[in-house]
Amino acid sequence: MKAIYKREVAGYFRSMTGYVFLFFIFLIVGIYFYAYNLLNGYPSMNVTFNSITFVFLLAVPVLTMRVLSEERRHKTDQLLLTAPVSVAKIVLGKFLALLTVYMIPIGVICLYPLIMRVFGKVSFAQNYTAILGFFLLGAANIAVGLFISSLTENTIIAAVLTFVVMFLSYIMSGLESFLPSSMSDGILYHVMEACNVDGHFQSFVDGTFEVTAVVYFLSVMVVFVFLTMQSIKKRRWS
Repeated sequence: MKAIYKREVAGYFRSMTGYVFLFFIFLIVGIYFYAYNLLNGYPSMNVTFNSITFVFLLAVPVLTMRVLSEERRHKTDQLLLTAPVSVAKIVLGKFLALLTVYMIPIGVICLYPLIMRVFGKVSFAQNYTAILGFFLLGAANIAVGLFISSLTENTIIAAVLTFVVMFLSYIMSGLESFLPSSMSDGILYHVMEACNVDGHFQSFVDGTFEVTAVVYFLSVMVVFVFLTMQSIKKRRWS
């Protein structure tokens, strides 16, 4: 797993993939941070994070589209599938590599509350709770993108499908509002609520640390990493 992890991390920065991903994150977060927190003097990043969740619609498909689909297209996945290493270690190595790249902008964002502190009083607890939520939201989306990349050998299709799935999740709160009140306790409502990844992010934006929200995001990661393993195992034995 360690060898796969190192290879994947290095691969993101030997190509443009890692740099494009970082560019999108730094550009969008930087613009909104400057506009809300520095220019207008808002002491909390909750409005900033609440406004920039769309960045994952652009950044995550770019980061995850090649992670498995390109190896499948070039048939290099056969080396992994026949290697004396478990599928779990292959998938976890790739997933941890994706999270490592994602941690670079998160590490920089962690400095933003310290920058705001120079200009006035800020609540570190509230700001870092929002940052934690932003990290978990991105990590959950990355797990989804990883799974979708395992389903096809076409990187463009993987990117488009990842965008579509994430977009549907992004607008799920709005779609729920169209349901009649009589369906508020129905199966469809609960399914939509479970798919509303962005909705679970709101508690972090409000500065509230909710264990249920943390468990939700961790569950999304576990489920889609597990589904990725099953997808690869299916090819391994076919």
